[in-house]
Amino acid sequence: MDCPNKHKELEKILFHNVEVDCCPECMGMWFEKDELKLAKDEKDKQLNWLDFDIWRDKGKFKIYNIDKRCPECRIPFVQIDYDDSNVKIDFCKMCSGIWLDRGEFKQIMVYLKKKADYEILHHYTKNLAKELWEVFTGPEKLRDELGDFFMLLKLLNYKFVVQHPHINNLIDELPK
Repeated sequence: MDCPNKHKELEKILFHNVEVDCCPECMGMWFEKDELKLAKDEKDKQLNWLDFDIWRDKGKFKIYNIDKRCPECRIPFVQIDYDDSNVKIDFCKMCSGIWLDRGEFKQIMVYLKKKADYEILHHYTKNLAKELWEVFTGPEKLRDELGDFFMLLKLLNYKFVVQHPHINNLIDELPK
């Protein structure tokens, strides 16, 4: 496969325990369908509960035609603004692969960490209900959805301890 930026041939590398294709010149990376989600989950396990969905808010995203081609299908990419971040994802409509230029994976991770912190503090009950519902409906396997739900509960515990240490101390002092 050739680099969409018209550099060298892509080389297979192991990126956060996911085999992806990388351009040795521009350091862009090709993620086949679902590989980006797997790399995100492996990079930061506390973000597993936060789904990586480029189509989540259909009313907000913009699609642009660009002059880059999918290294697998050779059809032109479309470029998508990812959520409210500054990252523009190159997406293949045919195989659902994603091309990220150098540094965009890191930008996505920084954005997702900020989003997760905000969601836990401001929309905790909504997210907990959503994750509980996904335990029964998917889209992931039951075990993965349960893991996401329990991770959210664990994060709530951490936030509670930090925000209310005096209440936490009172609970710890209760007779057992």
